[in-house]
Amino acid sequence: MLPDTPSVQPPEIGQCIFCHLNREIIAEARLSLAVFDSFPVSKGHALVIPRRHVATIWDMTDDEYADAFLLVRTVKDVLRTRFGVDAFNVGVNCGEVAGQSVWHAHIHVIPRYPGDIPNPKGGVRNIIPGKDRY
Repeated sequence: MLPDTPSVQPPEIGQCIFCHLNREIIAEARLSLAVFDSFPVSKGHALVIPRRHVATIWDMTDDEYADAFLLVRTVKDVLRTRFGVDAFNVGVNCGEVAGQSVWHAHIHVIPRYPGDIPNPKGGVRNIIPGKDRY
């Protein structure tokens, strides 16, 4: 079994944008919090972020991991109330090749709206073009 270490070390805490948030917290738990994404892909796009500075979700403790994913449920409820949305994509980019650009773990909660794309079938399978058919 490989050791459980990040592929890239996170930046110093003083340089991390998620360690120094200056925006509305839309929900929080003991070990994590949620904010709206600064560059949303849809109205209400939110991020669930562990309070402790870690590079990826694989570096989170079991308690942090459980806390964050339970907070995803709470965020879903907040977004339903605020935006009247009933469908979501939930995703995590772990590593540079997977598209991670901020080296502090975070979970995307992306509301989906009728007609936001022509054919949503396949959902997250569309990350790799042509793999949405099954």
